[in-house]
Amino acid sequence: MAQQNVTVLDAADIDRILTRMTHEILEVHRGAENLALIGIQTRGVYLAKRIQSRIKAIEELDIPTGFIDINLYRDDWTRIGHQPVVQATEISFSVDRKQIILVDDVLYTGRTTRAAMDALVDFGRPDRIELAVLVDRGHRELPIQGNYVGKHIETRRSETVNVLLAEHDGQDRVVIETGNDQ
Repeated sequence: MAQQNVTVLDAADIDRILTRMTHEILEVHRGAENLALIGIQTRGVYLAKRIQSRIKAIEELDIPTGFIDINLYRDDWTRIGHQPVVQATEISFSVDRKQIILVDDVLYTGRTTRAAMDALVDFGRPDRIELAVLVDRGHRELPIQGNYVGKHIETRRSETVNVLLAEHDGQDRVVIETGNDQ
């Protein structure tokens, strides 16, 4: 079977989803006091900034937002390459006693989220850590779930979910790549 790309979300879908997720966050937290966002490198960073911008427009509050690289915290980094590419981590505020929302593009096995939590606690002790993801594709290996999920998409393990964001890829789109299921 030849490889195929199927667009499951377009730019308008992503925009609507992020607006809904922002409102859910604000409803659950009854505003944005004591909230902070931390985007997981790479595309989670851009999603966190978009959510931050929406919160500022709604609540007129500029909540702290940072980003974190989890490559050296992964339990499978030797499987994905002997020389992991380490990206920047920037958390310029205290995470102590904050309500932290980790933001990522895709939730799959849960290993990235676990690594992000491990990395985060090196910065302090938040009161709570939640997870916001644009796409939950299932196939969890760890007991981790999103608190704020944009879209649940059923996939096969052989498929790949690619989130494209304008800030990094020049366009907003979510694509499922299908290939051989052998």
